[in-house]
Amino acid sequence: MKKKIAVIGLTGGIGSGKSTIAKIFSDKGIPVYIADIEAKKIMVNDEELKRAIVELLGNESYNELGELNREYIAGKVFNNKSLLAKLNSIVHPAVSKHFKNWKTKQSSLYVIKEVAILFENDSYKKCDYTILITAPVDVRIERVIKRDKTDKEQVLSRMKNQWTDEKKIPLSDFVLENVDMELISGHVERVHNEIVTLLSLK
Repeated sequence: MKKKIAVIGLTGGIGSGKSTIAKIFSDKGIPVYIADIEAKKIMVNDEELKRAIVELLGNESYNELGELNREYIAGKVFNNKSLLAKLNSIVHPAVSKHFKNWKTKQSSLYVIKEVAILFENDSYKKCDYTILITAPVDVRIERVIKRDKTDKEQVLSRMKNQWTDEKKIPLSDFVLENVDMELISGHVERVHNEIVTLLSLK
């Protein structure tokens, strides 16, 4: 009988550096599932999901090539919590199903599932352990401005849609502050070793 593969939820606010941490785990040979990237692929490739999105948000959700019109969708749901919740209720189950299928193809002790809103929608309850990536707000703002070529007001507006670290920390099994790139690999190694120990005791 195949041993159960543990799911480690990895999350953090915008600009915390989730992708950097996910890559360190990946470089260690741990399979990593980036939910946001996979969701975008599914939203393009799943015909049933596409129809549901068009029905909810309109034909402009996709361009003439059938590609996702991210700017249009973001504009529709950004300040409309009800519409965003409806979109999530369509997309999240499809991503969840895709993740389960992906996990069955892995053979590691555990996998990392990187999710932007792990706690906000209760999906952390489906994880064996959770890792929260934090960084000071000013550092996060600076990173996002540089990465997305945006301004401070837009970054702060996006941050408002996410829970604060103070709210997420009590729900997290591990908290990694991602400020010093020279130290972070060592912190990831420590967490990895702790996870392996905990899982071997189960």
